[in-house]
Amino acid sequence: MPKIKTNRGAAKRFARTAGGGFKRNASHRRHILTKKATKRKRQLRGSHRLHKADQRAARRMMPYC
Repeated sequence: MPKIKTNRGAAKRFARTAGGGFKRNASHRRHILTKKATKRKRQLRGSHRLHKADQRAARRMMPYC
């Protein structure tokens, strides 16, 4: 049986946590930042947890992480 390939796009976006979940970065932080409020940009700065409904899909895309 051949090995399963890791989805490279998912590998760049998500990281596995010790508890088995996934970390992700917030969107809307790449460009057009001048019109966004400082509070909004600050809250988008940290990493967030992937929603429980999306974890199964992420696990299938990254079988060896």
